[in-house]
Amino acid sequence: MKLPRRKFLHLAAGAAALPAMSRSAWAQNYPSRPVGLIDGYPPGGSAAITARLIVQWLSERLGQPFAVHSRPGGGGNIATEVVVSAPPDGHTLLLVGTSHTVNATLYDKLNFNFVRDIAPVGGIIRQPQVMLVNPSVPARTVPEFIAYAKSNPGKVSMASGGNGSSSHLSGELFKMMAGVNIVHVPYRGVAPALTDLLGGLVQVYFGPAPATIEYIRSGKLRALAVTTSMRLEVLPDIPTVGESVPGYEAIGFFGVGAPKNTPADIVNKLNKEMNAGFADPKMKAQIVDLGSMAFPGSPADFARFIADDTDKWGKVIRTANIKPQ
Repeated sequence: MKLPRRKFLHLAAGAAALPAMSRSAWAQNYPSRPVGLIDGYPPGGSAAITARLIVQWLSERLGQPFAVHSRPGGGGNIATEVVVSAPPDGHTLLLVGTSHTVNATLYDKLNFNFVRDIAPVGGIIRQPQVMLVNPSVPARTVPEFIAYAKSNPGKVSMASGGNGSSSHLSGELFKMMAGVNIVHVPYRGVAPALTDLLGGLVQVYFGPAPATIEYIRSGKLRALAVTTSMRLEVLPDIPTVGESVPGYEAIGFFGVGAPKNTPADIVNKLNKEMNAGFADPKMKAQIVDLGSMAFPGSPADFARFIADDTDKWGKVIRTANIKPQ
């Protein structure tokens, strides 16, 4: 079931509808035991890096262990189901990412409704993609790559982390806006896509900066552009795609969600501590070094972002007729 934007924001704002005294009592003692952050993404990618970063911070701030529990599969839907069915006490959380805004359109039927069943807690990072090519590709700029692809229609292959992944959608948006015909090759996650890009079996990949930046620095992969509207502090010499393809922007994200009806005071307590991390110089430096940007804001801010992202990628999915693997 797909909900209109206004209904989405209404449900997100009212996700923790328990009596005030009950909420306050729960929040005062929270967390009372170890907390699990459920990560539904394949191992070896930026999701795992991001999850470890935030659980370390929350463990130090809240006096209980926060741990990452990996539950990949089903495009992230398996992990979401785990959290949807968990008690709404803040001890089981979900690593929320772009796949959740994508799955609302990508899948016709799900066993949950993300908007209805997950309460937004807050963002962690906004994650640029980097347009990468194998060094054997005879293109050093985006215009050169477009010319190369147009002169070899259907012969240039584009890796992705799977149908409907951030890398896939970033690539499909590029194909649409640049008018190029390149062949999509889906993999099961970032790691195998990078392996074949490094081996020259595929030519281009819109990869997450945190998982690819060391390959760029070592020269094993060539970065043509970043997908943000502005250049990255960590890669200042790499232009944006939009400098050659006006209006192009594609950015992934990660944040935290909780089961619906999690007390608002618990949600706000988590959100407050997460935002404190983004003001910490050490954590800020770690985020920048990963090629990402901190994503502070309130639970309501996060809900609005999710609504906008769902609308954007829904249009790309419908136009490109993308189906789940």
